Amino acid sequence: MQHSTVKITGVTQHHVSHPLGGVFYPTWIPDYPQGSHEAEVFEIETDTGLTGVTASPSFAGGLDYETPLELFLVGQDPHDIAGIRERIESIETIGPRTRHIELALWDIIGKDAGKPVHELLGGTGDPIPAYASTGQVLPADERVAYVEDRVAEGFEAVKLRVTERSDLDVVRAVREAFPDLPLMVDANKGWSIAVAGETPTWTVAEAIEIARELEAIGGIEWFEEPLPRHNYEGYARVREETDIPVAGGEFNRGTTELYRFLDHDALDVVQPDAALATGIQGATEVAGAAREQGVEFVPHTWTNAVGFAANLHVLAAVDGRWCEFPHDPPWTPDVWGALVEDPFTVENGSVRPPEKPGLGVELDRDLLASSD
Repeated sequence: MQHSTVKITGVTQHHVSHPLGGVFYPTWIPDYPQGSHEAEVFEIETDTGLTGVTASPSFAGGLDYETPLELFLVGQDPHDIAGIRERIESIETIGPRTRHIELALWDIIGKDAGKPVHELLGGTGDPIPAYASTGQVLPADERVAYVEDRVAEGFEAVKLRVTERSDLDVVRAVREAFPDLPLMVDANKGWSIAVAGETPTWTVAEAIEIARELEAIGGIEWFEEPLPRHNYEGYARVREETDIPVAGGEFNRGTTELYRFLDHDALDVVQPDAALATGIQGATEVAGAAREQGVEFVPHTWTNAVGFAANLHVLAAVDGRWCEFPHDPPWTPDVWGALVEDPFTVENGSVRPPEKPGLGVELDRDLLASSD
């Protein structure tokens, strides 16, 4: 691909803290009452005036790595994805996860070409069916009411969270209320953040037993992360011993770890998040390898509006069947979409990839100014 000569000249970081408007208990931060959406937002500046944006999940107080990013990135051509991926891996050797930086590179490349990222990757702007994704465990009656609201909004599938065996009663209640609704079930055993409590883990045998209970409930699209994310052999055993599709890989580091899932024939659905695990190019590579093995590709998207946009472009490029759409009040699209001027919406059960050049999102400058 021919392109103009572009050089990175600087990096600007913003720590953003946005109130949720209520208390949220994410299953991946056990026993922690989350009251704000925290993110690190980066703008990668170039000598042509083009700026690429990216964002990473964060926590109160933030994580400052603007200076090391400048050290590794200034002077580089953002079109050199492979070369910069190597530099990003160097940063990760001694510092924070920085795969999300590749999102900003594609944003620049798309803006330079005047095309949305999905078009550069060979995709179309067709709408992608979205499933409403919950992030906490609620009592059965509250969760049934939640599902009623999402179905009324046009969603044709919902993902429920379970952290203990007793949470299967919530799944049963939803199934009874909605006999034909496709359900995904996420155990969140792949990883967790131990701030206030520990995530209870399952043995392979326990995961198999729970998978069989889900089989009996019926209509389960997949059983997500029943085991820690590096237990490839365990995932393969769960898949061998049950008929329910097994999903995972959202937070595994780099394509190598995702290929290990495929090498072990361990997943029916592979879920790397472009903003957390692979970058955009790596995600498309994993999707291609998965397709050859008959494994479905449905990336995790639960980060922020910039990360969501990146994963949506990947889905459009690989003809993905489902798009995860985070929606569990007070964690709503307006909250996780607050970083950008136009938050994402679902229409007729689907979401469209952005059509503007690059990632196709514009940062909310007022929010950045109020946070800096």
